[in-house]
Amino acid sequence: MINAEDIKELRAKTGAGIQDCQKALAQNNNDMEKAVEFLREKGIATVAKKAGRIAGEGVVGSYIHMGGKIGVLVEVNCETDFVARSEDFNLFVKDIAMQIAASRPEFVRIEDVPASNVEKEKEILIEQAKNEGKPLAIAEKMVEGRIKKYYKDVCLMEQDFVKDTEKTIKDLITDITLKIGEKITIRRFVRYEMGEGLQKRNDNFAEEVMNQMNV
Repeated sequence: MINAEDIKELRAKTGAGIQDCQKALAQNNNDMEKAVEFLREKGIATVAKKAGRIAGEGVVGSYIHMGGKIGVLVEVNCETDFVARSEDFNLFVKDIAMQIAASRPEFVRIEDVPASNVEKEKEILIEQAKNEGKPLAIAEKMVEGRIKKYYKDVCLMEQDFVKDTEKTIKDLITDITLKIGEKITIRRFVRYEMGEGLQKRNDNFAEEVMNQMNV
């Protein structure tokens, strides 16, 4: 029998509706982990179905770190003005802005990374592997894994969410799409850090933001 506490816990983990949580628990014999995965897969399917829709509404969210050390502007799109004004959507935008401040991504998604950047990174990684004494064939295989780490560093969608490292930003998009019922996209962002590029003492402002998000 499915109890209310299990439904409440599953809703907290996934943001899904009551009926979806009941169905997920029923179809997975009350196994919480399997129910979460069931809803995650459903969410991915939902996102795929909405991929062709036009997300022409949204907001430009901002985050300024205490004292003006870091500033972020991010454009997040949805399908309707109603959703753009909703609390859930705007909290999501705020989380994304703080993520950018804390994790210093350079691009939104893998497709945005110039091919020249990737090739240069691969050359560096191959040289590193060869310097470790690895044969070229093994070095090239090692690069495949290391390039994934590179993408996690520079691509926002591939990064672990600093508030919950069990999820990536891509997972958050799935969750908010499932909860709101509209196509949600992160279109672009800019990040400024005071004194960036200037010769100065090394203040780790991004670490300050991350600590603040984890409090």
